[in-house]
Amino acid sequence: MQTGLEQACARLGLGTPDEAKRLTGGATMESWRFNAGGKDYVLRRAPSMAFMTERPFGHATEAAIIEAARKKGVTAPRIAGVLEESDGLGSGFIMEALPGTPDPRAIQSMDAPRQILVEAAGDLARIHSLGAGDLPDDVPVMEYAEAVANLRQQFEDAGGDRPIIALGLRWLMDNLPGPVEPVLNHGDFRLGNLLAEDSHLTGVLDWELAHFGDWHEDLAFGCMAVWRFGGYQHPALGLGSLEDYFSAYEGAGGRTVDPARFRFWTVYRTVWWALGCLKMASYWRSGEDRMLERVVISRRTSEQELDLLLLLEEDAPEDERGQSIAAPEAPKAQGEATSGEIATAISEWLATIKDRMEGHDRFQLAVARNALGMIARDDALMPVEGDAELAEALLQGEIDLASPGLLAELREMAFAKLSADVPKYPSLAVARRQWIGDD
Repeated sequence: MQTGLEQACARLGLGTPDEAKRLTGGATMESWRFNAGGKDYVLRRAPSMAFMTERPFGHATEAAIIEAARKKGVTAPRIAGVLEESDGLGSGFIMEALPGTPDPRAIQSMDAPRQILVEAAGDLARIHSLGAGDLPDDVPVMEYAEAVANLRQQFEDAGGDRPIIALGLRWLMDNLPGPVEPVLNHGDFRLGNLLAEDSHLTGVLDWELAHFGDWHEDLAFGCMAVWRFGGYQHPALGLGSLEDYFSAYEGAGGRTVDPARFRFWTVYRTVWWALGCLKMASYWRSGEDRMLERVVISRRTSEQELDLLLLLEEDAPEDERGQSIAAPEAPKAQGEATSGEIATAISEWLATIKDRMEGHDRFQLAVARNALGMIARDDALMPVEGDAELAEALLQGEIDLASPGLLAELREMAFAKLSADVPKYPSLAVARRQWIGDD
């Protein structure tokens, strides 16, 4: 790694780099920070070349998109150079490091989060002003029906046994909007990919999903419950209200926001991310990337299933929405230690060595403890994993949320699974209030 980085920096005239340190986070790509010639840089690269095979464009195009956005006034980093095969680092590029933190909760706790929201809306409007002439030819254009069909194929490839995802796919097929003039979408515009400092936006990162499409998709993605990072009551990027976000976006030159299209893309991206999480396990199984985080992210599918049901259940008849469910209860353990109790014991021991770890190793230790918690709760709650027959009936439209008792069954399924996977996920508390009546 270090030898290749030294070679790349020499080729790009950046000076000799110090030892690169792996940054935490990143569901697909790796980020490494280093200093060279008195400046801080970030190397962004794929963990393996296999990760690039399904992507519509490579890192050279991503770097060109970032540079084009920066020239339009977007707070994007300056690209120092793209990796070459001779560098021996795989696929990636080097960019100048920007000030600020990407930590969502740190950003949310700044003095003026609404100011960050307004500045983010302005950057998004500038991104959407980029035209095809500003960018490389291989930036894809989304065709809505094809995109939904691709999600359906991913669902089938993953086993086709998740009823709530099937319900979402059916809804997408039934509510496909008409085309609009496409704009450049960042594709991953949300907390976690934004930098901020002193209540100001300082950077927009992670452009690997950029494409031309409906501007509502970009607006909706960052407003999903999963990307509010605990700020559930602030639906716009976890920072403020949708009214303020839309007003700031339109005021900065963005297109008019249509609530119906915004809802469609919120549902679409929730299904998209549910399937994206599910696919992480296949990366690990195939050996493409054996990082622990892959298998843990795969279990976050249940977050999206519950969020998807919360989004869609408003279409159900009132008498179906009024039915409550019972929270799952763990049986009292007796005799020798269960598998779940052993997992808990290991997790407690790992907590005792946390202070000896730093950087990415400390982050991975936290991921390991999350994984052990999932095993322990699985052992106690024994949630149902899937139901292919029910999923197929929903996908074919043979039953829907008007079918007596179906919504209650899906609620129980989603609640039990998420209670085992991520019990602290904020939407679970919302579901508990709405579905069970507990505070």
